[in-house]
Amino acid sequence: MRVTVRTRLTLVYGGLFVLAGIVLLGVTYVLVQERLPMAVAGEASYAVGPGDGAGVGPEPKFVQKIVDGTQSTALHTMLTQGLIALAVVSAAAIALGWLVAGRMLQPLHQITATARRIAQAPPDADRGLYERIALTGPYDEIKELADTFDVMLERLDHSFDGQRRFIASASHELRTPLTLNRTLLEVALAAESPSEEVRQLGTTLLAINDRHGRLIDGLLLLAQSDRPVAERSYVDLADIVEHVAVSDTVKVVTEPAEAVVAGNPVLLERLVQNLVENGVRHNSGDNGWVRVRTGTRPDGWVVLEVSNSGPVIPRYEVPGLFEPFRRYRSDRLHGPGAGLGLSIVRAVARAHGGTADAFARDEGGLVVTVTLPHLVVRT
Repeated sequence: MRVTVRTRLTLVYGGLFVLAGIVLLGVTYVLVQERLPMAVAGEASYAVGPGDGAGVGPEPKFVQKIVDGTQSTALHTMLTQGLIALAVVSAAAIALGWLVAGRMLQPLHQITATARRIAQAPPDADRGLYERIALTGPYDEIKELADTFDVMLERLDHSFDGQRRFIASASHELRTPLTLNRTLLEVALAAESPSEEVRQLGTTLLAINDRHGRLIDGLLLLAQSDRPVAERSYVDLADIVEHVAVSDTVKVVTEPAEAVVAGNPVLLERLVQNLVENGVRHNSGDNGWVRVRTGTRPDGWVVLEVSNSGPVIPRYEVPGLFEPFRRYRSDRLHGPGAGLGLSIVRAVARAHGGTADAFARDEGGLVVTVTLPHLVVRT
């Protein structure tokens, strides 16, 4: 059972109040018990009178009986009514303590709500690391915590923005020398009689140049898709699947059903293309296959599922495949692809407010599922 801080504070306040009330009632009971007999005895002697006229006072036993009875009744009444009053006041104090604790913890609820929105908001929402708590009020411990949290968010926001700008700028700067290298290599290979060694070297360098070009294109796309999509249009993933899901080496089976989303057509096409290429590239044998399905779930979310045959992958290796430059059992420099395919898929899905997940098939291969919000057409 989860006990909140508000409940604990209320229990502490209420417990201390009840304990103080019991101690006060006990002290009052003892003091009244000591002082009451003398007061009652004086009242009883005055009430009985001086006697029968012969100078004989009231019987001591009779006076003591009156004192004892009055004392017992008074103490019992005081104790009973005191306990009732203590119960009523304690209930009121606990209720007041609950309200006061909630009022004092309200700034913490504001901090928690802001942190939850930042952590759970999809990238296409108008929230992100640039949101701040901006807590108002006196500068106490809670205000200091909120301000420290805002400073941390500001530094993280600047850091991520700087990282994305650096990737985009570096990728753009690297395109020019790669294009120049490719042109020079093609001119050298187009000469009248290049030697076999030169031709082989030029072909190898062209392949390396092409691979670096794909890597730069992937980094640019990753930097672009890591930001929320601003301009959206009508896109049916089924149309993209019919156009993109083809291969000359592996059997590709498509099951396109209507899957309408609002997004960037170029990014969504690259998402589907990366999944199909990933399924084709990481296949096994002559009987390899790739299956692509699209559709809409009953809850309104659009689903794109790409499964393929291939080597058996341990389940603990699957989450790491979405990290940049991660490949399963492939060398980072000489493996197939640039190692950015699934990273771009997840980034594009998040930029559209969706998710991308995968699980390993027991028979080998992967099943990658992308879920995106359905396009709501308003009439």
